[in-house]
Amino acid sequence: MNGALNLCGALGRWLLGATERVGDGAVLSCRALSGLLILPWQGRQFVLQLYAIGVGSLVIIAITGAFTGMVLALQGYYSLAKFGSESLLGSVVALSIIRELGPVLAALMMTGRAGSSITAEIGIMRVTEQLDALEMMAVNPVRQVILPRIVATLLALPLLVALFDVVGLAAGYVVGVDLLGVNAGSYVGETIDKVTMHDLTTGWVKSFCFAVLLGCIATLMGYRAVPTTEGVAQATTRAVVVTSVAILIADYIITSFFL
Repeated sequence: MNGALNLCGALGRWLLGATERVGDGAVLSCRALSGLLILPWQGRQFVLQLYAIGVGSLVIIAITGAFTGMVLALQGYYSLAKFGSESLLGSVVALSIIRELGPVLAALMMTGRAGSSITAEIGIMRVTEQLDALEMMAVNPVRQVILPRIVATLLALPLLVALFDVVGLAAGYVVGVDLLGVNAGSYVGETIDKVTMHDLTTGWVKSFCFAVLLGCIATLMGYRAVPTTEGVAQATTRAVVVTSVAILIADYIITSFFL
């Protein structure tokens, strides 16, 4: 009996703590985004963060997209060949990438590459008291540090997802048509026929929602990090794990909604 009560108490404390952290993140993100209503904007910081987050992730996104499209074409061809439906390979690859794998894998790769960097950078600012120095100079650290990174993430991830989709579709075409011998007209025709605006909208909405989660969680973890070397390391690890899990949960919710 006591064990069950202790378990319920521990679960309740965890839920209360999780709720508190979610509320803290929502308040912090709203405070940051409200800075968009105040002029002048941090234009230079926006550009620098967009370059660091977006351009810095181009290579890894392109490589991931290419090999994802190639693997999908291989697996899809041999699965469809069992039913004599090789001509549907183009639509299978396109729908899988556009609706699901493109937004999810791009967001996860960006979480590992850019999200960890955002958390570590802000955490180091906390350790070296740069955030406190900004407050001493009457500069709002939320508007100066967090806002540009959230906005850059919101702009970069949908564009990177589009790049992922294009590279993945091209790689799938090369494998399916040039290596496996699928008719080029059937491949392209089925792709155009089966992919609708609804599918494109699903992928775009997912990429935007994932960008919100990535930007808010990464900045929150860094801003609330314990000002020690170990605290920054723990915050960085926690940011990657929490963001990845949140992306997968949000992916299921959004997919259920659109279906």
